[in-house]
Amino acid sequence: MKNKPVKLGYRMPAEWEPQSGIWLAWPHNPETWPGKNLADIESVYLDIAQALCMEETVHILVNDFSGRDKARQLLAERQLSSAQIKLHIIAHNDSWIRDYGPNFIVREVSGKKELAFNNWGFNSWGGKYPWNLDDKVNDHIASALSIQQFKPGIVLEGGAIEVNGQGLCLTTRSCLLNESRNGKVTQEEMERYLKDYLGVSKTIWLEGGFLEGDDTDGHIDNLARFVSPSTVVCVVEENPADPNHEELAKNRETLEQVTDLEGNPLTVIPIPMPDPVIDQGVRLPASYANFYIGNQTVLLPAYGGEKDKFVANI
Repeated sequence: MKNKPVKLGYRMPAEWEPQSGIWLAWPHNPETWPGKNLADIESVYLDIAQALCMEETVHILVNDFSGRDKARQLLAERQLSSAQIKLHIIAHNDSWIRDYGPNFIVREVSGKKELAFNNWGFNSWGGKYPWNLDDKVNDHIASALSIQQFKPGIVLEGGAIEVNGQGLCLTTRSCLLNESRNGKVTQEEMERYLKDYLGVSKTIWLEGGFLEGDDTDGHIDNLARFVSPSTVVCVVEENPADPNHEELAKNRETLEQVTDLEGNPLTVIPIPMPDPVIDQGVRLPASYANFYIGNQTVLLPAYGGEKDKFVANI
C-alpha cells in the first residue's frame, strides 16, 4: 500500500484513551507456562475477562473448537455472557497477544473515530521458539472485524513500543535494533517506520534493556510506561548489588533528561522492582510495569508483600 497510515491521518492512541475492546489469547500451550497447571492460568484469564468485560468487549482467541467449548463452559460458570465476551477460533501458539496481535491505530473522519491496525511481522522474539501460527493471526482478525490493515513488512512486537498518543514513542535499542528481528536495520530507518505507521514525531531510546531472565531482548512494557502524555513510570532497582540495578539506572537517567515535543521535561515516577521471583531455579523478569489500563480499571501485576501495596498506591 503506497499510502502510509500517518499520511492518512492515523496515529497509535495511548493505552488510557477510550477503547471499545481488548484482545486476549486463551492459554493452551504448556510451553508458555512451564511447570504450571493450565487450570490455574485459565483462572487468571477468567479474572481478567471478568474485570474488564463490563467496560469494554473482551475478544478471546481460542485455538480450536474444543478450546472454545472449554472456554465457554468456564465463562458460563462465572456468569459471563457472550454479549460481553466474544470467542474467535483462530489457531495460535502463544498467549502473549500484545506482541503479535493487532497494533490498533485511529483517525478522525467527519467527527467520528475510524480504526485500522498495523500487522507487523512476528518471528517469536527473534526466532527463540519454533512457532509460526502467531504471525498469521492478524489476517484472521482483520477478516473477523472487516477492518483495514497495513503491513509494514518488518518485525516488531507490541510490547516493544510505548506511546503517549501525542507524538512520543518509548522503546529500547536492544530490542528494536536487534539483528534477530530485521537484520542490520538502522536507528534512522526504524524511526521512519515508527513515524509512518504509528504517527509519532519523536522516539526516545532507552539503553537499559536487559532484565535478568528476560527473553524479549528488552521490551519497554517491562521497563517504562506512559501514564499521561507527560508522565512516565520507570522501573528502578535500589539494591546496587542486584544485576538489574545498573541497567535500570540508565533508563531513569535518560528519561529525566529528555523532553516532549514542546521542549518540556517529562515527569518521571520511579517504581521499584519486585523482590526476585525465582521459578525452577531461574529468575523471572518480573516487573510492575507490565500493567494494563482499561476504561475504568487498571490491572496490575502482584507478587506478594509490601511492594505490591506501594506500587498500587502510585
